[in-house]
Amino acid sequence: MNGQNRADIKIGAKVEIVLKADQRTGKLTRGIVADILTSSSFHPHGIKVRLESGAVGRVAKIIK
Repeated sequence: MNGQNRADIKIGAKVEIVLKADQRTGKLTRGIVADILTSSSFHPHGIKVRLESGAVGRVAKIIK
């Protein structure tokens, strides 16, 4: 599942995000969602979240 719909992302969910610094390479960072930062219900580049580690980026993939 991609991370474009806010309704699909829950706090505590395991996700892979693309950090701002990694947008060119597309390197993914895995972690647990601590906060959902995007207020809109949809974003074409992915919903922005903060992980428990403190990393902030856009959700590329939701891990089941």
